[in-house]
Amino acid sequence: MRGQAIAVLETPSVLIDMDIMERNIARMQARCDQLGISFRPHIKTHKIPDIARRQLAAGAVGIACQKVSEAEVFAAAGFRDIQIPYNIVGARKTGRLAQLARKVKLSVTVDSRAVVDGIAAAAQKADAHIDMLVELVSLGERTGTTPADALSLAQHIAATDNLGFAGLMIYPSDAAIRPRLLETLNLLAAAGIPVAVISGGGSGAIREAHLLPELTEMRVGTYVFYDWNSVSQGYTTFENCAMRLRATVVSAHEASRVILDAGSKSIHSETVNGRFGYIEEFPAARLRQVNEEHGYVDFSACPSTPAVGDILHIIPVHTCVVTNLHNQVYGVRGGMIEQVWDVAARGLVW
Repeated sequence: MRGQAIAVLETPSVLIDMDIMERNIARMQARCDQLGISFRPHIKTHKIPDIARRQLAAGAVGIACQKVSEAEVFAAAGFRDIQIPYNIVGARKTGRLAQLARKVKLSVTVDSRAVVDGIAAAAQKADAHIDMLVELVSLGERTGTTPADALSLAQHIAATDNLGFAGLMIYPSDAAIRPRLLETLNLLAAAGIPVAVISGGGSGAIREAHLLPELTEMRVGTYVFYDWNSVSQGYTTFENCAMRLRATVVSAHEASRVILDAGSKSIHSETVNGRFGYIEEFPAARLRQVNEEHGYVDFSACPSTPAVGDILHIIPVHTCVVTNLHNQVYGVRGGMIEQVWDVAARGLVW
């Protein structure tokens, strides 16, 4: 299929514009180089080893994976510096984590003693070493702990066999979190605990990274493709969106009810302003509803309406989810298929 025109692809299918993706990779690496910090791309966006290799070739120091299963795939593909910014809980998961740590340089994030102790038991049993970053709770209030508890956790990690305290992690690392970060760093310094890594993250947070001079690295994933959510948040523009879902019109009886062959199994069900995707050829069209295999589009605000058989291209709301819905995605350039990528870590969410 490589070297053939895009027209040979069945729909729905996922296209990645190679020129845009390459520019995105280069631009983010240049931003981190400008800031003097390391870059660690998060591969949950694409789940494809070849794309991660391109990110490393551009200057990334390693990768971030969201779950143990993803990390196992990338370790098997030859990646040797992997961070999992997630609390790994449960004996089976921590056992696999420890076996992975025998093969690669591995770090994880933690926010409680229960998580630390579970990982420690597995590491000691496997005679493996695992570095840990303590996660500070951000303004998003997802996972993470307080400065005082971060100090206690760091001391506990440093005193536990087979573990190493590596530093701190924040997501998203917005500039407004700096007072909390400085408080934590002061507590650690007073206790004589060195902090080698301060890891920030977030596609939006990279814009404010210069306001957090303590950062030593950034983790960003969505930037490699970008999506409509990134545009709506003001992180980028449609010109930098590399992913498009290619879909076919299968029914078109009236302008307010045109049906595509792409539904929630192809583009998921997240929305921006009540729309499930941005149709490139018809910016005013409203992709207003999705069933499993059908996309409902209202073209009433458009000067024309597509006909049955017409091909449309949708910029998705959330690119990471779309990748995980497809077995393969296609790298395209100049209307031709340049790459056929298996989504190697598809469905690996444990």
